[in-house]
Amino acid sequence: MAARGGKKIVIVKKKVAGGGGHHGGSWKVAYADFVTAMMAFFMVMWILGMDDKTKQAIEGYFANPVGYKKGFGAGSSPLASGSSPSAIQKTPMRMIVRTTEQRQFESMRKSILDKLAENDSLKKLNAVVDVQVTNEGLRIELIESGKGDVYFPLGSAKMNSATMLTLQLVGAELSQLHNNVILEGHTDGARFGNNATYGNWELSADRANAARRVLQSTGVAPERVVEVRGYADTKPRVLNDPMAPANRRISILLPFTNAPETAPNAEALAKGIQDSLVNSISQPLRKGY
Repeated sequence: MAARGGKKIVIVKKKVAGGGGHHGGSWKVAYADFVTAMMAFFMVMWILGMDDKTKQAIEGYFANPVGYKKGFGAGSSPLASGSSPSAIQKTPMRMIVRTTEQRQFESMRKSILDKLAENDSLKKLNAVVDVQVTNEGLRIELIESGKGDVYFPLGSAKMNSATMLTLQLVGAELSQLHNNVILEGHTDGARFGNNATYGNWELSADRANAARRVLQSTGVAPERVVEVRGYADTKPRVLNDPMAPANRRISILLPFTNAPETAPNAEALAKGIQDSLVNSISQPLRKGY
């Protein structure tokens, strides 16, 4: 191309090369989103396969983590043993269930004591009821006082009004739970004269069995009652006085699902889930894939 004055004009064209799509970094964001979605799907499917108690325990932790700070020791991540739900260690699951039961028992204890305190009839009858959360579970005891005939006449398994009223009130509360129930009967050290066919063993078992019938009539499912025990005078409440009225009692025990040595720490379980989720998402990005 000629220009004015006979000089040739040179046109220089520059090409700006764009980076290939596969060399960019935007795909990593999309990949991270995909991994997050897959992990969320995995967690949902895993939790759906759990029993109701475990689901409630996990829900309780994430709703109020501070409430689980009273664990009994640290635990390992339930996902650390493998990527398959079948490889998850059972110990953390037992631990979180026990913590949930501990909280339920404490709440039930308070509810029962409040209901008993509101009942004027029981106050007039001087009925003594002890409710405690022990290493075994929730224990409720109807304890004789005074002359020792508040709940049962001496030497008889026939209930007084105080026994019926107390058991009906307690049974209505216990019907809200799903734990097993064990009933125990205890007597003092007094003997039944010369009766060789009926003694403290039979009496304690009959009283416990009578309590079972009342509890079931108030809504406690029959299949929840797993044992009815008669201890006679072998487990006195007052150790140094076998004849004390307080040794005559009925015990209702709701045992923990897990033994004390498998004490729970739901915080460790939930923290393990969180750590495993974060690690699974961030690991591909660290490798630069």
